[in-house]
Amino acid sequence: MELQEMKIFIFFIVMSSSATEEIKNLTCTEGGSITLPDPVVESGFLLYERVVIALVTDRISWIMEESFSYRLLWDNNTGLFTFTGLQTGDSGIYIIDSKRRGGITSYQLTVYKAAPRPGVNRSRVSADSCTLVCFVEKAHETTLYWIKGEEILNQTSTGPSLPLTVDKQDFNSSYRCVAANPAADEKTLPVNFNTSCSEENNTDETSENNRHFGLSLIRTAVFLSVTAITITGIYFVRKRKRDRQSQGV
Repeated sequence: MELQEMKIFIFFIVMSSSATEEIKNLTCTEGGSITLPDPVVESGFLLYERVVIALVTDRISWIMEESFSYRLLWDNNTGLFTFTGLQTGDSGIYIIDSKRRGGITSYQLTVYKAAPRPGVNRSRVSADSCTLVCFVEKAHETTLYWIKGEEILNQTSTGPSLPLTVDKQDFNSSYRCVAANPAADEKTLPVNFNTSCSEENNTDETSENNRHFGLSLIRTAVFLSVTAITITGIYFVRKRKRDRQSQGV
């Protein structure tokens, strides 16, 4: 049987199958790899969105789709298929039919973008506490955590920032700001409250406004001084020119 005819034959087998197995969910991060847990040892096939992408016959594998030719591996010892270099566009339904097992297994694979790297800004400082804000630039499918030691203090998956207020007596504890995607890929930023909340790094709103106001006053004073000097200079140049003209008459 030609490979193209075999693909059509397999397609109708899958479409006419009365298998009612539950679809199993798998997740991965972009650029990563994943192994489908259902083996095809002797013979069988693998489909992606109803398209046959791999066949196994007499312990020999055939990759049917060029887009998977260098990213889909089959282990002839275990019979397991492994995807490498996954991209978000590889998300979808994968179906394995193992002739040895005599059944069909379906997987919903979701490939997520890597978790973004978090940052921390200071929001408020008082005599007895400090509030820091953990943030990411893009919060899509990202959960933010504040962790003290091994304890999760708070978390959010609905916004790009997450504040945490800590009493001064707890500044010496170990804190981390963590951003994670649903595939458990994480980026972690250790945070030192003593350093971030020190007077030398004071950037609360009042101080910032005062600093900008002072700079504005300096700029205004410099502008007025330069303008006054320029006008005075023009006046004396014109006066000298008139005096010379008067003496020449």
